[in-house]
Amino acid sequence: MANGFFTVPHPKNEPVYSYAPGTRERALLKKAIEEARSRTEDIPMFIGGTEVRTNNRRALRPPHDHQHILGYYHVGDKGHVEQAIQAALAAREHWSNLSWEYRASIFLKAAELISGPYRYKINAATMLGQSKNVFQAEIDSACELIDFLRFNVYFMSEIYKEQPESAPGIWNRMEYRPLEGFVFAVTPFNFTAIAGNLPTSPALMGNTVVWKPAETQIYAAHVIMQVLREAGLPEGVINLIYVNGPDAGDVVFSHPDFAGLHFTGSTGVFQHMWKTIGNNIHKYKSYPRIVGETGGKDFIVAHHSANAREVATAISRGAFEYQGQKCSAASRCYIPSNLWPEVKQRVLDDVKSMKMGGVEDFSNFINAVIDEKAFDKITGYIEEARKNPMNEIIAGGKYDKSKGYFIEPTIIETKDPQSVTMCEEIFGPVLTVYVYHPDNYEETLRLVDQTSPYGLTGSIFARDRYAIELATRRLTHAAGNFYINDKPTGAVVAQQPFGGARGSGTNDKAGAKVNLLRWVSMRTIKETFVPPVDYRYPFLEKE
Repeated sequence: MANGFFTVPHPKNEPVYSYAPGTRERALLKKAIEEARSRTEDIPMFIGGTEVRTNNRRALRPPHDHQHILGYYHVGDKGHVEQAIQAALAAREHWSNLSWEYRASIFLKAAELISGPYRYKINAATMLGQSKNVFQAEIDSACELIDFLRFNVYFMSEIYKEQPESAPGIWNRMEYRPLEGFVFAVTPFNFTAIAGNLPTSPALMGNTVVWKPAETQIYAAHVIMQVLREAGLPEGVINLIYVNGPDAGDVVFSHPDFAGLHFTGSTGVFQHMWKTIGNNIHKYKSYPRIVGETGGKDFIVAHHSANAREVATAISRGAFEYQGQKCSAASRCYIPSNLWPEVKQRVLDDVKSMKMGGVEDFSNFINAVIDEKAFDKITGYIEEARKNPMNEIIAGGKYDKSKGYFIEPTIIETKDPQSVTMCEEIFGPVLTVYVYHPDNYEETLRLVDQTSPYGLTGSIFARDRYAIELATRRLTHAAGNFYINDKPTGAVVAQQPFGGARGSGTNDKAGAKVNLLRWVSMRTIKETFVPPVDYRYPFLEKE
């Protein structure tokens, strides 16, 4: 056994490559995209280290080119969920007893693999499978996932260092045990980094995991699993299954060894899961840890002192990058009337200049939404907004799904701050703007706070420091990630730990030490060197 107080490499955020014309990375990524499109992948589940294939295969298609087939994945059933749970439980003892530095080494190696030989493969998979442009893929599937892996190892070492004080003659120690059972990780389509972080962060802390990714992210999830296997992750530590949600939930949430849920997805699904867990609470060996990041109705508020050009750029990027399919994307804006003419013109000019099409053409800023279900939902909101006489669609509003699920960046100017598109999460390239009188700033802040049940991200633009301070105070609970003179998207691991409260989740802050604490159960150990041999205390002695 090795002895030492080990210091892990101090992490730094992964540099973002530019992919500018003529760069080496641009050429390598284009080659990776071409290679991925030229073959048809056969994508199995991974249970207990074994590749599992079934007789039920489904095609994976680029959202921007749904006639093309990237590959087929093997669909599992309830039996595969049970197999994955048993594999996780079988691996648990060896994995939880493995010295922490060896667990750390696996995930540090995974980070290096993504930074090096897998960078272009995982970016290409994310671009093709999730219709992300090159920059959005780079900051997600490469940089953010690398940051999660490296910083989580550092956070783990910091947690283990946190020890209690000891009185004379006593040695107090704190042990950070993995949870007693398995963790269920349910990951979304929109961020490959989240798909990688949700199963690996509990695993890093000694837990074993059953991982169910969104169907529309499986193409890149397969690459994550390839990386983890090459990094030396033992069999059964993370078990990757492709099973529909209700079937997975029926098995997982009825199992006595269910110990934790790490979830990112819709608010409705998360609330249903929480209710199911509550109804089954008597079945479990321990109270499960429930960590979830869900929806948002994220805002930009401009004060009359703000710089119009800065506001316009924040709107164009914050609302329309990745087609508004970020849980942090700006979808409602409150702009004072003194700024609106300039902000409006600048945003309209921006939108007019945005090219839309497939990810293979790097000049396209806008790509497709994730699938037909999302397309129909988003366009339904646009059509309903069009019918409302209080609304005016001032940009976009057109859409076409003949080749891919393309929706133009759409801006709705409304006279009703309680209109549907100001209140409900749309998760697409639709922004609604309410123009207010500059004298009504405080009233508008109350409106922002009370309009939505969510509390994920939001931003304030102002040059007046009193206005900034007032918004920061009045909107305390409206956003778990609050931005001053910046768009409400683009949180960076360890710089802006991410998560919100209210209807947006448990605010357990991915990209921070606090998240990892959710995946351990602490044990205090007190050792007394010379125990007493008489029960009597001094106060019992005679005068």
